[in-house]
Amino acid sequence: MPLPHLDRPFDYLVPQALDAEARPGVRVKVRFAGQLVDGWLLERLDSSAHPRLAYLEKVVSPVPVLAAEVRRLARAVADRYAGSLADVLRLAVPPRHARVEKDFLARTATGQPPTDSTADPGEPADPGEPADPGEPAEPSGSGGPEPGGWGDYPAGPALLRALADGRAPRAVWSALPGEDWAARYATAVAATVAAGRGALVVVADGRDLDRLDAALTATLGPDRHVCLSAALGPARRYRAFLTARHQDAPVVIGTRAAMFAPVSRLGLVAIWDDGDDLHAEPRAPYPHAREVLLTRAHLDEAAALVGGYTRTAEAQLLVETGWAREVVATREVLRARAPAVAPTGDDPQLARDPGAATARLPSLAWTAAREALRAESPVLVQVPRRGYLPSVACDDCRTPARCPHCAGPLALPSAGGAPHCRWCARVAAAYACPHCHGRRLRASVTGARRTAEELGRAFPGVSVRTSGREEVLVEVPGGPGLVIATPGAEPVAVGGYGAVLLLDTWALLTRADLRAGEEALRRWTAAAALARPAAEGGRVVVVADGALAPVQALLRWDPAWFAARELAERRELGFPPAVRMASLTGVPEAVADLLAQARLPEQAQLLGPVPADGERERMLIRVPRARAAALAEALHAAAGVRSARKAADPVRLQIDPLAMF
Repeated sequence: MPLPHLDRPFDYLVPQALDAEARPGVRVKVRFAGQLVDGWLLERLDSSAHPRLAYLEKVVSPVPVLAAEVRRLARAVADRYAGSLADVLRLAVPPRHARVEKDFLARTATGQPPTDSTADPGEPADPGEPADPGEPAEPSGSGGPEPGGWGDYPAGPALLRALADGRAPRAVWSALPGEDWAARYATAVAATVAAGRGALVVVADGRDLDRLDAALTATLGPDRHVCLSAALGPARRYRAFLTARHQDAPVVIGTRAAMFAPVSRLGLVAIWDDGDDLHAEPRAPYPHAREVLLTRAHLDEAAALVGGYTRTAEAQLLVETGWAREVVATREVLRARAPAVAPTGDDPQLARDPGAATARLPSLAWTAAREALRAESPVLVQVPRRGYLPSVACDDCRTPARCPHCAGPLALPSAGGAPHCRWCARVAAAYACPHCHGRRLRASVTGARRTAEELGRAFPGVSVRTSGREEVLVEVPGGPGLVIATPGAEPVAVGGYGAVLLLDTWALLTRADLRAGEEALRRWTAAAALARPAAEGGRVVVVADGALAPVQALLRWDPAWFAARELAERRELGFPPAVRMASLTGVPEAVADLLAQARLPEQAQLLGPVPADGERERMLIRVPRARAAALAEALHAAAGVRSARKAADPVRLQIDPLAMF
């Protein structure tokens, strides 16, 4: 039951007829408050402190899908995020698929291995004093895994040796530009499996999952790992889950849905690009995959690997507290691998070249693109907005154009299309500015499709491809061509890009978000990492002020410096991850009611309220990290009081939300 005041186990008698099937971890049906409800059998006991008990009604399936270690993890995650165990288990175990389960039982009964059709898809829990991450020591003997690409990092070979020895190193890895991160992760997983332990790797999206899937197949061979993703569909996802639960594969990889996956003798948890917001679960209690995996590493004494081209403030905190060690390349290796990066602002020479003016490119960016194309190399152009003209304004008075019906922003779908509302989708063909009555519209923000159109005119005869939400390209050929992509949809080019242009950077830098600079750098480095090294002609042009800290970090390719700077600023201002923050969102009366019921820690600070959406408001509660557990416990208890008396208005409770404003 997801209600906070019912967040505890309940005792039931087991009838003799169900004794054999009623094992810990199975799904059951029980009577609760006069209704037949779903439940999990957690434990079998000889006696109960309660004198009168109801009987178990039914064992839904004899398959114990809830592993003991996953139950323990779910309880820890629920406590960390002030949530209920039932909500976390809903995320941890996929819905039952009867046909798949029947086939699974038939195969296991005959000794056949369960088939896995996914092979071809057609913060740690505050463990007190930081544990010694175990600086990898020399193994006993002269052997050890081949470091491969990890040899480019001074601490890389030692990390692999520690994994191969069955130890539990904890590392924050800053990947080099052009790094085959999937191959590096596959090598680390192979070292873990060689030590007789399992591994779990979580990535942000399907493209990254496909890449890691291919790398693991090449390294471990077929049928040695399971892919788990919500995008697989109910049947294939449940089949993959049962395969992992039955311990038929030592490795599980997947998107956010895999963070709770059962893994036998877990020896390594890893996450790639932990700053991607896709790692944050949008359902209660809103856990983040990075925090779940680090909690698993703590509970199971497993190794942890947090990697990316850039570094989050949360990962930097792991390094600064000593919970993890950083794995970075030397500056000499970095200089040999990185492209040449140059900033450019509002270039006064833009209008001197007609082609540059047509494509809205500063002369430096125009020159970089032209030279790359002449050298028979592809060019990547990153544009932060999709569509054609996602935002327009009156051409006469510059007033933003808004929908006459709902006041939402108007957009143009194409050169000859009529403006339509991005909120209600109504067409405003007869739009007239309410201030000056002008009927002509101009671009406020230019989207990827309009940029592709302009660049196609600026570079006639050059093929132009777009990659975005409608169609995401995985790979493009290495010949001359233009690729216009939104952030996160950049395809890999065979041989690397000759030039990467980062346009309209203000759209990322000016977001009203605590993580705006961190997110901008993350998206820029993801694109810039696809360029060739400078020695091979690779260039990156970022259209932004070179004095800005995120731009400086890109120019120097020093994400660790920016992460340390970001963490220091948040520590000074009192923002996560330097502190623990809770967000309460609801109508004012409901938020006030929950706060009145909560016995907050003495150090708690209330910030707000501030308007949220509609009639709701948001209140923030800040406490030192040492009081994080007390804050979560107090808020969960207060939510339980409200649910017990059936309070009408809900309050959304989040711990360390990605967006707080």
